[in-house]
Amino acid sequence: MNKNKLMSAAALLASMVSTNVLAAEKELTLMLDWFVNPNHGPIVIAQERGYFKQQGLKVNIQEPADPSTPPKLVAAGKVDMAISYQPSLTIDVAAGLPLIRSATLIATPLNTLMVLDNGKNDNLGDLKGKKIGIAIAGNEEATIGTMLAQENVKFSDVQIINVGWALSSSLASGKVDAIWGGLRNFETNQLALEGYKAKAFFPEEYGVPAYDELVFVANAKTYDKAAIKAFNKALEQATTYIV
Repeated sequence: MNKNKLMSAAALLASMVSTNVLAAEKELTLMLDWFVNPNHGPIVIAQERGYFKQQGLKVNIQEPADPSTPPKLVAAGKVDMAISYQPSLTIDVAAGLPLIRSATLIATPLNTLMVLDNGKNDNLGDLKGKKIGIAIAGNEEATIGTMLAQENVKFSDVQIINVGWALSSSLASGKVDAIWGGLRNFETNQLALEGYKAKAFFPEEYGVPAYDELVFVANAKTYDKAAIKAFNKALEQATTYIV
C-alpha cells in the first residue's frame, strides 16, 4: 500500500471515529436556579473548557423564566436536571414530586435575611409588623419563622410578599423592608454597586441548621445514571481547575 493510500485510509478512519463519538454524545438539558452568576462557576468552566464534551456530553444550559419552576420542570420531564435548594428539595419530595439529588454545587448556606443598613432594622426584632420579600415560596415559615423567633417575633407578625426576580430592587426601593433569598456573595455586592449598603442576618446564626445551598436534582423515575456520573466528573474537573 503506497503513502497516498495510507493517508486516505487514516483520514477515513479518523472520520469514522469522529462520527461515532458524535453519535455517542449524550445530550442533557440543565436549568439553572437563577440567571447566570458566580455560583454557577463550575458549570460555566466545564462548558467553556470542554469538560462536558470530554465526558461525552452535550449540555444545554437554560435560565428559568420563573425561579420557582426548575424542579417542577424536572419532575414533569421537561428538562433533565436543574439546580435547586436543599430545603426546597425536601419540601418538593414530601409533596410527591419524583426528584432525587444528583450532586451538590454549594455545600454551605448562602441565603440571608437581608435589610438595608440604614439604622431602621438593626436587629431581627425591628422587623415586627414589616414586609419581607421572597423569590420562591415554600420554606419561608420554617426558616424565617425560626430566625424571627430568636428575637421573640412571630412569623404572623410580618407580611410575606413574593417579589420573584426583583429581590434587590424591591429592597432598594422600599417596597419591602427585608428580603429572604438574597445571597451573601451576590445581592450584597449588587446592592453596593447600586449605592446601597446591605446588612445580612445569617440563618445558621439564628437557629436554622446548616444546609447545602445549591444542589442538582434529576427525575427519580427517568434519570440516566451514566450521564449523571459523567456530568459530575466534568464538574469535578471544573472545580479542580478553579481551585
